[in-house]
Amino acid sequence: MESFINMLAWVGVFAPVAFGAIGSVLGCAFAGQAAIGALLDTDTNYGRFIGLSVLPSTFVIYGIVLMFTLQAQVSPVSGGGLFAIGVLSGIALLVTALWQGRLCVSAINAIKEKPEIFGLSITPVAIIEGFGVFVFIFALVLSGNLSA
Repeated sequence: MESFINMLAWVGVFAPVAFGAIGSVLGCAFAGQAAIGALLDTDTNYGRFIGLSVLPSTFVIYGIVLMFTLQAQVSPVSGGGLFAIGVLSGIALLVTALWQGRLCVSAINAIKEKPEIFGLSITPVAIIEGFGVFVFIFALVLSGNLSA
């Protein structure tokens, strides 16, 4: 039983990186496709399009930091908590990255037509980033309460 709990703990340790990377890849790919299309349709704002297409990459960074934080806690006592914190925060990072990428697509398409609304169009993108930061911070706080 102890080895099974240790296995779950290690799944929980790696889950934020794995799920965060999946979400970041999908989010950046969606936004990147929109950016490439916008580059073909316009003669300006290239930096804005490319900048928006990489925004979902932050979620894998949050996952990496969580992984390093969680791995210091691995023990049979903390295994269940590590599994829950890691998997649930990883799923949340995946979902936020995916939807942030979709919002970046919308922002790129809007900026392509009306460049002057850049600031307004990235507001929803920033709000989704905030949700990812909340997940990151709360996972760090909860991991600090695990007993090793």
